[in-house]
Amino acid sequence: MSTITINKIKIPPGKNQHIEANVGSLASGTKINLHIHVYRAKKPGPVMLVTGGVHGDEVNGIEIVRRATEENYFEDLIQGTIIAIPIVNVYGFNNFSRDTPDGKDVNRSFPGSLNGSLSSRVARSLTKEILPIIDLGLDFHTGGAARYNYPQVRYTPFHKKSKELALAFGAPFTIASTPLLKSWRKVAMSKDTPILVFEGGESKRYDGLTIQKGLEGLKRTMQSLGMIKGKMKKLKTIEIKKMTWQRASEPGMFRWTQKSGDKVQEGEQIGIINDPYGHYERIILARKTGYIVGHNNAPVVSLGDPLFHIGFDWNE
Repeated sequence: MSTITINKIKIPPGKNQHIEANVGSLASGTKINLHIHVYRAKKPGPVMLVTGGVHGDEVNGIEIVRRATEENYFEDLIQGTIIAIPIVNVYGFNNFSRDTPDGKDVNRSFPGSLNGSLSSRVARSLTKEILPIIDLGLDFHTGGAARYNYPQVRYTPFHKKSKELALAFGAPFTIASTPLLKSWRKVAMSKDTPILVFEGGESKRYDGLTIQKGLEGLKRTMQSLGMIKGKMKKLKTIEIKKMTWQRASEPGMFRWTQKSGDKVQEGEQIGIINDPYGHYERIILARKTGYIVGHNNAPVVSLGDPLFHIGFDWNE
């Protein structure tokens, strides 16, 4: 296994290294650095990237990577290399924000540019420094805004290796999901490098179930690749091939009566919208039979707001 180089720092087999890589600075002169932890076994094997905080307010993903690092998940590798970046969007993390100061989304900025916005420069660092040396990646996310996602792992459809890794991860839901344009997963797939996206919980809030399932999935993935000791225990997962958002047909005060993780039947009541003056109440009925993989926790919704993310066409 050869030496790898990140940010001009060489890391030989058998060595662990912490790297601070500058990706830009703010108007105040404050530097924005990525903290990159590299763990290398002496024996050759897969090179896996583990990332959190691509969106800075998605704290569950950050906590999963932080805790895995703190609890020495990567210290005693049998083979291969782990590159762990707990926070990709440092500015967003410091400002409780999904985006960077220009209002742009890091995960819509790939492959990035050295002369672009902060989002673009962060994206370029991953594309140029990290992507050429990895074989796969786990990218840990959390539901955006007031939306809660039940723990799930998403893989690129019709890509055999991606699906195998997703099934090894063993989240409660395994979802075939086409990568978004200019996303990290999309640009990695252009190099035939599978990236799994784990989603769970709600932004700006810790969720114990999400953190537990994320850590368990990370460990199972490493075991399936022979990177750490232990036999992978295969867990039951519900494979979902299609998803649809059910949206608010009118504005008002919203309450869900069925939540993420629940199986629902078409025509079943799943929520209620009231007007704030007590004039009317609207029952929300499921438009599909399937599983709720995400729901909106906002108490007030506008016309067209997403309320329930329903997965259908599944295998159990």
